[in-house]
Amino acid sequence: MKINRVYFLLLILIFSACSANNKGIVGQLQPVDYVNPYIGNISHLLVPTYPTIHLPNSMLRVYPERADYTGDVLNGLPLIITSHRGSSAFNLSPYQGDKKNISPVISYSYDNEKLTPYFYEVDLDDQQTHIQYAPSHQSAIYKIDYKQDNSPVYLILNSKNGAIKAEGNIVQGYQNLENNTKVYLYLEIEQTPLQSGLWVNNAINESQKQAKGNNANVILYFGDKAQTLNLRYGISFISEEQARKNLEREQKDYDVKQLADKGRAIWNDMLGKIEVEGDKKTDKEVFYTSLYRCYERPVCISEDGRYYSAFDNSVHEDGGNPFYTDDWIWDTYRATHPLRVLINAKEEVDIINSYLAMAKQMGTNWMPTFPEITGDSRRMNSNHAVATVIDAYAKGLRGFDLEQAYGACKKGIEEKTLIPWSGAPSGWIDDFYKKNGYIPALAVGEKETVANVNPFEKRQPIAVTLGTSYDQWCLSQIARELGKTEEADYYLKCSYNYRNVYNAETGFFHPKDKNGKFIEPFDYRYSGGMGAREYYGENNGWVYRWDVPHNIADLISLMGGNEQFINNLNQTFVEPLGKSKFEFYAQLPDHTGNVGQFSMANEPSLHIPYLYNYAGQPWKTQKRIRTLLKQWFRSDLMGVPGDEDGGGMSAFVCFSMLGFYPVTPGIPVYNIGSPLFKSAKMTMSNGKVFEVEAINCSDNNKYIQSATLNGKEWNKPWFSHSDIENGAKLVLVMGNTANRAWGANDVPPSAK
Repeated sequence: MKINRVYFLLLILIFSACSANNKGIVGQLQPVDYVNPYIGNISHLLVPTYPTIHLPNSMLRVYPERADYTGDVLNGLPLIITSHRGSSAFNLSPYQGDKKNISPVISYSYDNEKLTPYFYEVDLDDQQTHIQYAPSHQSAIYKIDYKQDNSPVYLILNSKNGAIKAEGNIVQGYQNLENNTKVYLYLEIEQTPLQSGLWVNNAINESQKQAKGNNANVILYFGDKAQTLNLRYGISFISEEQARKNLEREQKDYDVKQLADKGRAIWNDMLGKIEVEGDKKTDKEVFYTSLYRCYERPVCISEDGRYYSAFDNSVHEDGGNPFYTDDWIWDTYRATHPLRVLINAKEEVDIINSYLAMAKQMGTNWMPTFPEITGDSRRMNSNHAVATVIDAYAKGLRGFDLEQAYGACKKGIEEKTLIPWSGAPSGWIDDFYKKNGYIPALAVGEKETVANVNPFEKRQPIAVTLGTSYDQWCLSQIARELGKTEEADYYLKCSYNYRNVYNAETGFFHPKDKNGKFIEPFDYRYSGGMGAREYYGENNGWVYRWDVPHNIADLISLMGGNEQFINNLNQTFVEPLGKSKFEFYAQLPDHTGNVGQFSMANEPSLHIPYLYNYAGQPWKTQKRIRTLLKQWFRSDLMGVPGDEDGGGMSAFVCFSMLGFYPVTPGIPVYNIGSPLFKSAKMTMSNGKVFEVEAINCSDNNKYIQSATLNGKEWNKPWFSHSDIENGAKLVLVMGNTANRAWGANDVPPSAK
């Protein structure tokens, strides 16, 4: 009897192991299982996150097309999103029902939606149609189960602005994007339609196979009984023929589940570069979802060794170096690029080489600032690609031409205007900056006279002065690496230009007019009009008070020393809005996620909580980081405080949950905060492992009591890239009371 019980238990164990459903060890979830793409799908004010289905940094991205998550209507089914937060370039609409209701795009009521990074499933409930979808890099598969008997089965394909045609079971076409860019589609259906053509007078006109213009569409008819359609398609920015090749290279059958399994494995491999252990499942959900969002952009658009570039409207050979675009650098240089340097170094090198190719292709050799599928939109302000170059190089990345990068960065700063949202050549405002070291501001009511200034975005003189000071510091560091001592010294001097707009009486960066006088009267909360753009940019003077990431030591000196610097930081987090919320946000809609005048929802704020480390009170960084993470980043529909910007904010979350953050891209140093996990292991690009162990870590135990790095006592609230690049272990002993002495006497380095 005892022997039989043993056999019985063994059988149970074997059965359990075989039933693990591809989730690794029995009962253990894999990294992708923690990803919740719905986090943040309801926005606090502006743009929500989108539940994107895609493979890491891949050309093909989709998400359910709906006006808002809270609605229950899908506008057709998507085939490709061509830009971050863009709409679908084509729509696919299965339909059963009265032919009078047929339209280029069908709107659906839906239910039972299930969405992961690699798979989508939904019921179009009024239609009684079940949808399954899985993507690859440049192709995808749909499985469509029509469930109504005695009802005609149709499939409608739509190009919103382009052309589309149907021949047998093949549909192909294109859609026009901006700047003479097109996206192409080649789609095959496993089942052969009985009819195909244009929809004319409530019937399919088979003599007309191609439609052009707005809402160009074709319709296919498959009979009058419940059935399953399997379809697969490829997309391309080169041609319909290339879209076909992309499909045939990636898909050999119509097996949607098998494709989803491949996608799942790819995501687990990518997300598994960082392993975290903690007591709370929701913490892992926030972390891995944030990490997943860091892989949504930029996208690789190389197709069989070629790519279409909107930067010169030509097809190029990539020479074995994948070409990337759709990278909003203003958002991503702060943390997304530094995270990639650690865990995907080759990809980061490819991205920098893509920037250099763009600069050359544009004919100006100006480094891009906001590269997209359709070219460089030059949105936002400053020229922060220079930061990605020096940060990568300072951390040991090679494989790109530093001399070429220096030239493109320098030309972008010197020859292109510094005016926000403009790609025009430099003009008198730029000459003024070079001579006087600041961008001149207009007085209240003074009319703009510079044609290149966007009437909505304005001059943003403080944001541009501070951003360019940092860019010029980055440029000085590249010059130093190249042995260009004279130029390095010149740009280092320029990097102090923020001093020219510092108001010593108030302790803020304060706009000046062209005569060198501060604009008065002035309120650092509200002055500057919509988004404070007349003087700052999306955020007010309280946020830009801290926007000198390259020289915090000098900022402390300007403010009168550590004590006053700390007092000013403290006040930032408690200063009232001063108006009702609806008035404040009506003027500053990007300035959400407020803690006092600090905005957790916008990128210029991300480094601010770490600044206590520079003034001898790292325990306050530990307290503030933990508080912010718990207040604003949660595993729910409103779990992101503002525009996530495709990795811009998510990388801050990843770093901060791990326990460290790169305050200054270009200085190969990380500030220590307060980790949320008991253990985190990062497999870096060279295969070495950096581990952070937080002993006694809990919600209450957020303060560092002591630390060791590689077994040696560590009393710095920072560490260098060289400390960890060959593998390292940082051990933090945590407690519920601040150790005010730990890390107080060795501040992170600043510019030199």
